[in-house]
Amino acid sequence: MSRMTGHQHTGDARASTRKLTYQDFRHFPDDGQRHELIDGEHYVTPSPNARHQDLSLRLILALGNHLAAHPGGRLFHAPFDCVFTDFDIVEPDLLWIAADQLGIITEKHVRGVPALVVEILSPGTRRVDETVKRRLYDRVGVREYWIVDPKGRVSVYRRTDGRLALTSELSPDLHDTLTTPLLPGFVLPLADYFR
Repeated sequence: MSRMTGHQHTGDARASTRKLTYQDFRHFPDDGQRHELIDGEHYVTPSPNARHQDLSLRLILALGNHLAAHPGGRLFHAPFDCVFTDFDIVEPDLLWIAADQLGIITEKHVRGVPALVVEILSPGTRRVDETVKRRLYDRVGVREYWIVDPKGRVSVYRRTDGRLALTSELSPDLHDTLTTPLLPGFVLPLADYFR
């Protein structure tokens, strides 16, 4: 993931240090890459690889099947913008909006904070997902944040005492299952997920 500060103009290598806003974000190119703003800084991520897509699809299916049997809230996947503030616009790999917050969904994006956010790591996003985005999701009030490492680990952060805290590191090698109090009855054996 590369980071750019200031607005880049075609043919102009100079960049200002002003914070970019949602207005700037709306003019980023539709080039197949993921463009995000975090505290007014522009982050660009290339398209995901095959392993990332496999894990994303499996999680979408697992969560989607659970929601079909236990309706409540809405599930979305990238690309779908989350607008937290004028300076913070991200595209999580997956996000779930709880039934008590459906009003944050608009036709174009989510304007507010999802209950659950999932990021699937890739070599180019690991540092940002584990640090910069984790701090952002903590600051804006995400209830739960899952970081999926394609090598076979899921880190679960839950809001505890007003902040996102690491509550578990799950692994298929230990026959762990992914569950969440946000979706009672949801169970995903990691041995199946990472197969």
